[in-house]
Amino acid sequence: MNFASAFTAERLEEAWQCLLTEFPFAIWETIYSTLLATLFAVIIGLPLGVLLVTGEPKGIRPLPRPVMTVLNVVINLLRSVPFIILMVMIIPLTRLIVGTSVGTVASIVPLTVAAFPFIARLVESSLREVNPNIIEAAQSMGASPWQIVVHVMLPESVPSLITNITLAITTIMGYTAMSGAVGGGGLGKLALAYGYQRYRFAVLYLAVIVLVLITQVLQSFGTWLARKCDKRLRDK
Repeated sequence: MNFASAFTAERLEEAWQCLLTEFPFAIWETIYSTLLATLFAVIIGLPLGVLLVTGEPKGIRPLPRPVMTVLNVVINLLRSVPFIILMVMIIPLTRLIVGTSVGTVASIVPLTVAAFPFIARLVESSLREVNPNIIEAAQSMGASPWQIVVHVMLPESVPSLITNITLAITTIMGYTAMSGAVGGGGLGKLALAYGYQRYRFAVLYLAVIVLVLITQVLQSFGTWLARKCDKRLRDK
């Protein structure tokens, strides 16, 4: 098919009908898989990020060096594998957990595996921004490592954590689009299976525009929430 012929009045009408019928469910699948994968990734990645900071030699609760080495190596290895390859590599794990390797629910497993090392590094970065004088003051008052993490480090890094998790959400949403190439659902599947493979380029570009709009909304909300939670800005 000629590229120019993909934007005729007939094709644009077809894209409009697709927007009304196919897009609502595809948007729901994308948001559902993105938010659920982010939730699971935060549940796994947040404690790992805390360990990366507190478990280092000068941390508040040092861990054995071999443990920290293994932890860093595993996180770095998972982060370095391209998502589309990782998705194929862990198909047996996906089938073990959800019973299938195809569909929106199945895509949540590789999305989580790809995202939690990223979130662990983001949490590590946020916690390292906490003023060490505050931590030393808490230690001098006899606070335990657990109390320092829960009542000092995490609350002090909330704005940075929100900003970084927002970044993670937008990244995971990009992964959901790639998952459409290997059986995932959502806008990625719609863009590839219906838009690209069937030469419905108007649908392809429409899916991209919708993804960009959703990403902008999430990014704007995350930025607003981070500013609301930043006590330095509230005190001004």
